[in-house]
Amino acid sequence: MNETQFREVDLSFLWRAVKRYLPLVIALPLLLGLLTFALTRQQPPVYEATATLLATNSQGAQDGLTSQALVSAPPLPEGVLPQALQSDQILGPVIEALGKESTVSQTERDRLTQQLTRELRDQKLEILTLASRLDFNGNGTYTLRARARDSRAAQLLANLTSRALVDWDRGRGLETIRRGLQGFDAQLTELDDQLAGAGSTPAERQSLQSRRARIQDSRTQLAILENSAVSVLAPLVAAQAPRLPVAPKPLRNGVLAGLVGLLLAVAVAALSSVSDRTIRHEDDLLFLNLPTLATLPRVRRRDVVLRGIVHATRQAGSYEAIGFLRINLLSALKDQPHPVVMITSTFPGEGKSSVTATLADGLASSGQRVLIIDADLRRGTQAEVWRKYAAATTWRPLSGSGGARTTQQALLRPGDAEVLRVEDNVDMLPAGPGLTNSLSVFSQADLTAALAMWRQHYDVVLVDTAPLLALADGLVVGRYVDGVLMVVEYGKTNVKATAAALRRAQGSGLRVLGFVLNKADVADEGAYGYSSNYSAISEGVRA
Repeated sequence: MNETQFREVDLSFLWRAVKRYLPLVIALPLLLGLLTFALTRQQPPVYEATATLLATNSQGAQDGLTSQALVSAPPLPEGVLPQALQSDQILGPVIEALGKESTVSQTERDRLTQQLTRELRDQKLEILTLASRLDFNGNGTYTLRARARDSRAAQLLANLTSRALVDWDRGRGLETIRRGLQGFDAQLTELDDQLAGAGSTPAERQSLQSRRARIQDSRTQLAILENSAVSVLAPLVAAQAPRLPVAPKPLRNGVLAGLVGLLLAVAVAALSSVSDRTIRHEDDLLFLNLPTLATLPRVRRRDVVLRGIVHATRQAGSYEAIGFLRINLLSALKDQPHPVVMITSTFPGEGKSSVTATLADGLASSGQRVLIIDADLRRGTQAEVWRKYAAATTWRPLSGSGGARTTQQALLRPGDAEVLRVEDNVDMLPAGPGLTNSLSVFSQADLTAALAMWRQHYDVVLVDTAPLLALADGLVVGRYVDGVLMVVEYGKTNVKATAAALRRAQGSGLRVLGFVLNKADVADEGAYGYSSNYSAISEGVRA
């Protein structure tokens, strides 16, 4: 099998799993989507305002006069500004200014102040974010985003933070000037103390005054430069009040949650299908090395109750499926005249009696005479199955007229057996009242002689026996028949149980012809694979 075939198998398996759990696959995404949509709509709106700062680390483009007139801050190393944003030097003034702003409601101011204080303490900013687009020299832009529950509050927070960053950066350029001014002030204070003291000669006082004048002149020049200091950062675009909130987005979140729910539901369906050990299609039986002779679709329970299984099967369009079973069964027994076939199952309730009845009906419709022997002596159901179908029934002699009208009586007195004519070409020997010691009846009876006598009057004899894992009756009867059909129920019969029943049958010397997959879901192509080309095959069978 090549890679393409593997993909086709995987996709078909996934499709079957999705169809099997279709209510879950539909309900889970829908539920998650609606729940997420409802919860998201209850969240308060979030507005986002954006301010842009220009970063100019290189001052080389300035002419000589300009460079002498301006004092620039040192270049900003990469990553410094985001760290500075989370410091008290930036957020402290922002929090203070925010608390005094009257254009924002008191509730929102208090909330923003508390959140900024908490985020400053935790060193994890959420309502303020900073993104950069810089070149190799550090020139470019910084984008500051601020979030709040009010449009005006978001704008105010972005502009206050932008201003605080610019002031902090300008303060870096003023730091050197301020230290120089402090040094000059200290020298002037010392000279003033010396001039105020006594004992200085006129020449010394004149020298001190001359020195003080030079220092004062230098301080004046430095003080002038303080007003011309520039920063690396400069406001480029001020924040504007956003018109629409950026969050929440109920529709988007609902759709995303629905997609996640869909993936989760498909995964659960696939996992459940992998772990499901019940038989759902013919491939599940391949490892038992026996063919599946037919796959019979499920019949609606209402039709069975109203019309009986035989009539309901005809109405449900299962006639062609029974035709496959009839042809495959007779092909397997083509060398055996007047074959006797035992039909059994693994557990009760898998539909072996229904399969027996509908198979008999199918054989009879092709002109063959059929005898049904209900050998499930504990809980025979053939009489009930045919009672709902046959409007009138008559007793007729099988090998005599001695009144042996149950399987129990007929096995012990095979020459006195009478059978019930349930439809044209179909006779039935009912099981009779339930027995708890059914195995003793089979042990006492001469099954070889009985079956040899009865089979001469029919083209096919069908023996309905108890499930193999429930009673040992079938293991006894199966030694005297020409072949055994095992009925397994779609979606119910366990693979391991079927293997155990098969081992038990083969261990007792039974000739198992194959399986019948019963009550299959017609929509499941894996279980009912020939349904897609049903008509073509049917025409070929009729021809």
